[in-house]
Amino acid sequence: MTDRSPSSSGTLLTPDICVIGAGSGGLSVAAAAVAFGVDVVLVEKGKMGGDCLNYGCVPSKALVAAAKHAHGIREAAAFGVNAGDPQVDFARVHAHVHEVIASIAPHDSVERFEGLGVRVLQDEARFVDARTVSAGGHTIRARRFVIATGASPMVPPIPGLDDVSYLTNETIFDLTECPGHLVIIGGGPIGMELAQAFRRLGARVTVLEAMKALGKDDPDLAGIVLERLRAEGIDIREGAKVARVEQRGAGVAVHVESDDAPAEAAIEGSHLLVATGRRPNLAGLDLDAAGIIHDRRGIIVDRGLRTSNRRVYAIGDVAAGEEAGGLQFTHVAGYHAGLVIRSILFRMPVHENRGIIPWVTFTDPELASAGLSEAEARARHSDIRVLSSAYAENDRARAERRTEGSIKVITDSRGRILGAAIAGANAGEIINMWALAVSQKMKIKAFTGFISPYPTMAEIGKRAAIGFYTPSLANPWLRRLIRFLRVFG
Repeated sequence: MTDRSPSSSGTLLTPDICVIGAGSGGLSVAAAAVAFGVDVVLVEKGKMGGDCLNYGCVPSKALVAAAKHAHGIREAAAFGVNAGDPQVDFARVHAHVHEVIASIAPHDSVERFEGLGVRVLQDEARFVDARTVSAGGHTIRARRFVIATGASPMVPPIPGLDDVSYLTNETIFDLTECPGHLVIIGGGPIGMELAQAFRRLGARVTVLEAMKALGKDDPDLAGIVLERLRAEGIDIREGAKVARVEQRGAGVAVHVESDDAPAEAAIEGSHLLVATGRRPNLAGLDLDAAGIIHDRRGIIVDRGLRTSNRRVYAIGDVAAGEEAGGLQFTHVAGYHAGLVIRSILFRMPVHENRGIIPWVTFTDPELASAGLSEAEARARHSDIRVLSSAYAENDRARAERRTEGSIKVITDSRGRILGAAIAGANAGEIINMWALAVSQKMKIKAFTGFISPYPTMAEIGKRAAIGFYTPSLANPWLRRLIRFLRVFG
């Protein structure tokens, strides 16, 4: 990397790669590139580690873990262990969440990345032209740029929302007292995970979803999760359209319309959480100056994650691919990082394959998917097989009293695995083997031939796989062969 001093633009930096955004995807690109001896400049205007570390995956799963321990105390009597009702110290829960963030933060810190050899600029990045970025008093002219700026909570234009106090995933983890009544607008994964966590920690919770809660997942399996959440006392209202909100005393009133009750009904809560999706972080980048096409979904990229400016890639939440809809997951950003490293450093042709990307909603029971859903498989294939097995048929699930749930495996007529979905305990762990099967285009036979240790919940997958061959048991020719072979003793 060379430094020069243009007359009006500060220091000129000429790295091989300039990464904009220090979330999981940007950090992965920077770390991998510098490990190969490549000059890298990393620009981040906010917190290192991005949304995942500071506002997303890490704090939410830490909160979910605390809630699971509280719920475990309530369930202990069924195992002959009497502990009474849990006493939740919410200030300590808050401390636990931020201790987890603090324990991971050094791995994503400026100091660590500068120690690796990355030049880190803590400032806003802005494109000056098609091959130049300005940041922190520096002009950066890199061979390639990678935009990894992520996404932020999307706040819908609800009348009155600007006049009330509300929370998003960027502020809810700052609470040091448990809400009396948490009203959540949005019944997607974020809304449902936090709904269950706060309910288990002592809050009353109401979820308002304009369409179907967990509507992007298999409806049969999502139904299992929603039934459990309702059983725990969460009021989930689907088809509920928020007309307006208003401050009411120290709390908030949310006015709701539904098809069943066209007249507005007011729901009063102590706190309001807006969890209605996420929007790509594009503000301030001045993408038009670089000839980078973008829209409300994000930066438009091809299957190789290149933008309309061939020097520039976009990865993670900010990238909008050729297929409709973004997959805003940390592991997708990591997957994208690997692809662009191969493209930039080794000039290898790369293509994003969204069909192999799994995802998990960390409710209890968990909800996990990989590959095609049943509906998608029916739309693309003339003949499919749907294999299933219930947790209630699994001995480990019975031993742990975790019998809610099921696995659904989709194959084509020849047994190639097209997709799998699971609702149940440890679904996020079990889905890994099915994600591997989908990515490697494996056949269901592989799952009938391996030996699964007993007793494990992963056995439910093998039980489902065996179901592929059940119809052959009634084959008359097979039965005649067996009778014939008996003749030989």
